[in-house]
Amino acid sequence: MRAAPLAGGAPGPEALRPLLDTVLDALRTGAQDRGGPLPAGGPDAVAHRLREALAGPALPDTGTGPDEALRTLVHALTAGAADPAHPLCAAHLHTPPLALAAAADLAASVLNPSLDSWDQAPAASALEALVSAALATEVFPAAAAADALVTTGGTESNQLALLLARERHGSVQTVVGANAHHSFHRAAWLLGLPEPVVVPAPNGTIDLVALDEALTDLAGRHPLLVAATAGTTDAGLVDPLPEIAELCAAHGGTELHVDAAYGGPVLFSDTHRPLLAGLDRARTVTVDLHKLGWQPAAAGLLAVRDAADLAVLGHTADYLNADDDTEAGLPDLLGRSLRTTRRPDVLKTAVTLRALGRAGLGTLVDACMERAEQLADLVEKAPGLELYARPTLTTVLFRPDDADDTTVADIRRTLITEGRAVLGRAAADGRLWLKATLLNPHATPDDLAEIITLVEGGIDR
Repeated sequence: MRAAPLAGGAPGPEALRPLLDTVLDALRTGAQDRGGPLPAGGPDAVAHRLREALAGPALPDTGTGPDEALRTLVHALTAGAADPAHPLCAAHLHTPPLALAAAADLAASVLNPSLDSWDQAPAASALEALVSAALATEVFPAAAAADALVTTGGTESNQLALLLARERHGSVQTVVGANAHHSFHRAAWLLGLPEPVVVPAPNGTIDLVALDEALTDLAGRHPLLVAATAGTTDAGLVDPLPEIAELCAAHGGTELHVDAAYGGPVLFSDTHRPLLAGLDRARTVTVDLHKLGWQPAAAGLLAVRDAADLAVLGHTADYLNADDDTEAGLPDLLGRSLRTTRRPDVLKTAVTLRALGRAGLGTLVDACMERAEQLADLVEKAPGLELYARPTLTTVLFRPDDADDTTVADIRRTLITEGRAVLGRAAADGRLWLKATLLNPHATPDDLAEIITLVEGGIDR
């Protein structure tokens, strides 16, 4: 049996070319078979169709060959996918990736550098340093020593932020709003830190009076770290960052971290950038470019105001960063992540930044913000629907008038099961709301109107 060809090296591109044709055809036919934002029938039906497509064991004794395997499995996965590029797939912070970013990601997979030692990733490590520094400067424009680490997303970034604070102080007490991401609680558990103190967020953002009282009560017990949010998962709200920064300064230099995984890329928009005023007063900031940055996952970032804070991550393994190699000038990469083997996720981001520039990315951000405003307008005009609030970012919460929470949940599940639309759910004001997270800059007013029509149809059933 002839050995399977490799993707890299001089022969690699020619080996890939016919396979890519197969993949692209399977993506097209799979999307046609699905016919909507996600497959109809629910979990059992989707699993049954996948088993039928495999028509045998996942690990057969004799392989079927590359063309059949790619055609069958890519088609089946596409037909059974929730497609974030479909305008009616609007539940989560799950972005439709840009075509150019996906193409760059293919090149990263083909070259397969690993950013744990320079001799595995010479150019990739240099590119990561340049792009990380540029993005850190977006977050901290006045900080000469700003830097950033590439992460898998907000959960890893938030954990790193707590780790850096712990290493600075020996221990740290995190204070979060009730609106904060769940990852802070998990990070505290993993790092052996006290359970975060939670202050109320009655209107979806941190209550400043309650935060002031909490910091007063905690004074002198532990070094304190306040974790604010710029783009809450449920409603896309932004905590009052300037006021929180002032409270931190007033309470003995309490440190500030901002989880801007969702809202951070708003920095690219000249129009909406003021929403993030005060962000640069944080010591560390989480940003995800696989949300409002249209990158294939993963594309996370932890920006730090002072690169010296990252020194504690340094680690030595003789086979990766021996002292004499480092002294001879080979860059040491182990302090750039908690991971060892690490793919060059920075390439797709670098291509996107170069191709679109700040202005092009800002235009995409502005388009999604406009779609959210348009959907909110439609909800307000619909006689049977209630809008939670005007959107801050690109999330719109709404629900049928006079419906109970069971009805709201049933409408959402019915639309999902029928494969007609993917809407999220969020608890706010003591009630359950439908959530539309609009991350598709190509969605049209007609697409938004269809969301309203589908929900109204669910009410009438």
